[in-house]
Amino acid sequence: MRKILLGVIITLTILFAFKYCEDKKDEKIVLRESSALIQEHIKNVGKLVVTEGHFSEVFTYKNSKAVFADLVNAEKKALVVVNADVTIAFDLSKIEYQIDEATKTLNITSIPEEEIKINPDFEYYDVQADYLNPFEAKDYNAIKETVTKSLMKKVNASTFKLNAKNRLISELSKFYILTNSLGWTLQYNNNPIDSSNGFQNLEVLKN
Repeated sequence: MRKILLGVIITLTILFAFKYCEDKKDEKIVLRESSALIQEHIKNVGKLVVTEGHFSEVFTYKNSKAVFADLVNAEKKALVVVNADVTIAFDLSKIEYQIDEATKTLNITSIPEEEIKINPDFEYYDVQADYLNPFEAKDYNAIKETVTKSLMKKVNASTFKLNAKNRLISELSKFYILTNSLGWTLQYNNNPIDSSNGFQNLEVLKN
């Protein structure tokens, strides 16, 4: 009787150990599958999130140069109409992150900064130049530099930049939706993101 009982105990122990090992194996497979799914998602959103806009401006360019021992001022001027296409992009392929399978945590460590590109198209009207002070390449370069700086200020002061940030936040919120559906935890620099709107409160996205 003791031998039978002992045999039953040993058999149950072996079955329990086998079942435990199988369960742990299944859990590991699920974790690895979840980890692979998260990495695939990051790869899929690793693209440019682009917001496009258009700005139009009119500038007056003037330049004068003293000649003949400062006795005469040679002037040149032009009316410049600028139509500029502006894009603000976030290259999400540059997102840096860490995956901890043991704690089922996705920790985003770095979010790429915005890339602002301004492509102005110049039209020149009422161009007037003195023989002693003609229009040169440096004048056109000076106009382009001044216009670009002015447009950059307008972009930074407009809602265009805010709209671009909102699009970025919308993309980042997809990470929360995915990790939450898998039972994982999402963090940004070890700080928990506990809702799909969690990225809105990050200082890095408020600047």
